[in-house]
Amino acid sequence: MKSRILLAGLLLTAGALTVQAQAPAKKILTHEVYDSWKSIEADSISHNGKYLLYAVNPQEGDGVLHLRELGLSTGKTFARGYRNAFTADSRFAVFQVKPSFAATRQAKLKKKKPEEMPKDSLAIHDLAKGSTYYVARVKSYKLPKENGEWVAYHLEAPLATKAAKDTSKTKTATPAPAAKAPAGRPAAGGSGKKEDGTELVLRHLPTGQEYRFDRVTDFLFSEKGNMLFFVKAEKDSLHKAGVFAFNTSARKVMPVDSGRVSYKNITTDKAGEQLAFVASKDSTGKDIRYFHLLHWTPKDNRARVVADTAYKGVPSKWMVSEHAQLGFSDKGDRLFFGTFPRPTQYEKDSTKLEEDKVSLDVWTYRDPLIQPMQLKQLEREQKRSFLALYDVKGKKIVQLATLEIPDVSLNPGRTADVAVGSSNVNYLLSVGYDTPSRQDAWLIDLKDGSRRLAVKDTRGTPRLSPAGKYLYWYEPSDSSWKAMSVKASSPVNLTKKLKVAFYDEQNDVPSLPDDYGLTGWTKDDQYLLVNDRYDLWRLDPAGKAAAVNITDGYGRQNNLQFRYVSLNPSLRTVPVDDRLLLRTLNLKTKDAGFYTDYVTKTGVPQKVLMEPYSFVSVRKAKDSDRLVFRKANFKEYSDLWVTNTAFATPQKISNANPQQSEYLWGSVELVDWRSDNGTPLEGLLFKPENFDPKKKYPMLVYFYERNAETLHNYRSPAPSASTINIPLFVSQGYLVFVPDIIYKDGYPGESAYHSIIPGVQSLVAKGFVDEKNMALQGQSWGGYQVAYLVTRTNMFKAAMAGAPVSNMTSAYGGIRWESGMSRQFQYERTQSRIGGTLWEKPMQYIENSPLFYVPKVETPLMMMANDNDGAVPWYQGIEMFMALRRLSKPVWLLVYNGEAHNLMQRKNRKDLSVRMSQFFDHYLKGAPEPAWMKKGVPTLVKGKEYGLELIEEPAKTTPTPGQQPTATPTATPTTMR
Repeated sequence: MKSRILLAGLLLTAGALTVQAQAPAKKILTHEVYDSWKSIEADSISHNGKYLLYAVNPQEGDGVLHLRELGLSTGKTFARGYRNAFTADSRFAVFQVKPSFAATRQAKLKKKKPEEMPKDSLAIHDLAKGSTYYVARVKSYKLPKENGEWVAYHLEAPLATKAAKDTSKTKTATPAPAAKAPAGRPAAGGSGKKEDGTELVLRHLPTGQEYRFDRVTDFLFSEKGNMLFFVKAEKDSLHKAGVFAFNTSARKVMPVDSGRVSYKNITTDKAGEQLAFVASKDSTGKDIRYFHLLHWTPKDNRARVVADTAYKGVPSKWMVSEHAQLGFSDKGDRLFFGTFPRPTQYEKDSTKLEEDKVSLDVWTYRDPLIQPMQLKQLEREQKRSFLALYDVKGKKIVQLATLEIPDVSLNPGRTADVAVGSSNVNYLLSVGYDTPSRQDAWLIDLKDGSRRLAVKDTRGTPRLSPAGKYLYWYEPSDSSWKAMSVKASSPVNLTKKLKVAFYDEQNDVPSLPDDYGLTGWTKDDQYLLVNDRYDLWRLDPAGKAAAVNITDGYGRQNNLQFRYVSLNPSLRTVPVDDRLLLRTLNLKTKDAGFYTDYVTKTGVPQKVLMEPYSFVSVRKAKDSDRLVFRKANFKEYSDLWVTNTAFATPQKISNANPQQSEYLWGSVELVDWRSDNGTPLEGLLFKPENFDPKKKYPMLVYFYERNAETLHNYRSPAPSASTINIPLFVSQGYLVFVPDIIYKDGYPGESAYHSIIPGVQSLVAKGFVDEKNMALQGQSWGGYQVAYLVTRTNMFKAAMAGAPVSNMTSAYGGIRWESGMSRQFQYERTQSRIGGTLWEKPMQYIENSPLFYVPKVETPLMMMANDNDGAVPWYQGIEMFMALRRLSKPVWLLVYNGEAHNLMQRKNRKDLSVRMSQFFDHYLKGAPEPAWMKKGVPTLVKGKEYGLELIEEPAKTTPTPGQQPTATPTATPTTMR
């Protein structure tokens, strides 16, 4: 009997071992997995909290839109759905459907015309019935904010061969659809091309009844959905361009205006009882045309012109701007629009041939902005407008912004009787090296446009409180929050007497530190709520009541950082009596979660949950206590979860990347050490799955200032824009170390050395790092530090630097071409941290420039410097390359043509990812050298051959007399200076 039991046990054990042996082994992540790794986008919850929409999209290919009825385990999916939304009554889901990736690609290969390319469709899904109505060839759609009965969708121009649509359920609100409008009339701005309209369909969702309007170029719902406004293009002399209104209750079209050439910027008030737009009768195609501001109400037979060049209140020789965004106040009593001075010379010179015209930029020391900045801002300046208002009841115009005070801001809702005008005109010459920039601020009376100087020479940004009672700002000059009653003449320092810092306590650049941000205002401007590093504070803007720490110092005492989460985006203030949800981060462990507290009630914050995750995108259903949020850590993608406002029994809804379980992934942990001067530091160490501390692993060291707080971030396998993909390298058996760096002004390179090297040494001392096979990688500021480190130590076997600055002396005088700004500011006051001009601190510029120490480099270096980089001039990479090449140092430079600072095109990202892997695998794992490293890629075969094939080396033989073996960089850290 015993033998039978033993035999049975052996058989069961053997069977278990057989099943276990048959379990598929996990795979290593490769570059081929990128396209299949997915992300969740465009998630939205219905107002009643019952339904959730979210798209799961691969990095390349066709995505899937998911519809879930929360509380149930089932749902529906829709291929390629996007731009999704629920109607306000939670009865319908509406979304567009993309053409398939394959169909679009085939059309591109066949070089089809734009109008022949595959187009979007529209889907309208009835949530109760489960049925879906589809419409082909839809450009866009809109829903009213507060009315769930209507949808308006704009159709593409029909193809000549397209069959007529069944209109058996359609009522025609205008004459039959017109033929395509004739081309030839210039659009605004002198483009020379007339915009053709297409059919707009208004659909009543409960009944399916549709109303169609031809030749439409623009359309807009009122918030309540009681009105649909739309613009029609001109067809011919009998069918003029115009603006129309459709009353959704009366089901009736009302003409608003017609007969003009161009209509722009239609906008309505909150009640849907007023409409405003700008229009022009000018059909000449000039660069600048005269526009009128028009105003309409349903009581009017036609829209009335309320502002143009000749109207009182518009400055002499000024015009109504076609580019300004129009807007009504919440009360509907004010209409805000834009004006601008009519240029004295704005017509093109037709007396000269283009070949005879001189193209020249004249730089002078008197220019307020240097020429590159002027050129970058040219289009913005050409479209700049100056804020003005039309008093709807008083029927008068008040000009608010001027050439001297060009920027004017209003309180939320635009209900206050004052505005804030700001100007940096007096300080423009210092832009580029004086940061934070300075400005003056004025209070402007909206009734008559009068103004008074409120704040002189501030480095902050004065704004109006929600109720418009106070001007408030953070002042970097003295690191304090200030407020000033709009009726007072001087500000009050609200935080001067408090013993905590409201400036960034970790600031390590030679510039004034930023603040920790604003929580908001309470109703009627009773309190201003601001943040310190840890806690929330309640300030009396009048400066009479003492400041109160809302979170009772609990954050500072426990290393917790609290930040308010608004669960009602429509609220402009923070509720005083309601419980506040606070997103919380443990600054020591990096765990995150939520606490709750009150603005006015005493007592410490109450914990809701804290977990080793990151939490983002917390949103509440408008008419329900249901919450949707996302949480993630290194091992778990940021999937969607639902719960209630008490965070009871959270439920995971999505599973975007189930395939991850098939791959070797790894883990991450927080590590700490001390810099060479004894400063405590921390960083992240990523380890391969099934890590064995008794083994030795090659290690990549990546860095960019501070990253420890990203401990619980998920990182998708994806092709690289410039930096290593951590999951990929960890899956392939690498350790990845991400150290934090603390800087000393004037010594950025030295600071990196004294922070990073001790961190690396502390890990080597643990015994599991293969100290003979370590490498560096960084991009931009990180790329500079990589270039600097290889001049200071040869402990790394290889290094990759993306967009590095190699010579601070030449870079200092250059231009950041993406913005047109001088590069001086970043060396003197920001990231480069020198803290003075080139002539004030020449030796520090030289000592921090890798170029001057290239003879010391023994580490093979791969660089990327793209020829359209607008942040770091690509010649910085060239300088480093040419110096190393001349010294016969192993160096490679990748230049992606037309690419920016970080790669934008996916094909290039994939290419860089492969090359970085080949580079590091060759040096740290002994993999064969690819052809591009060994032989290069001659320009004769550019675009035909890429040199990615690996070249197997013949077996090594004993060196012949006189032949020297290739030197291998030593693993011992060495100071070279």
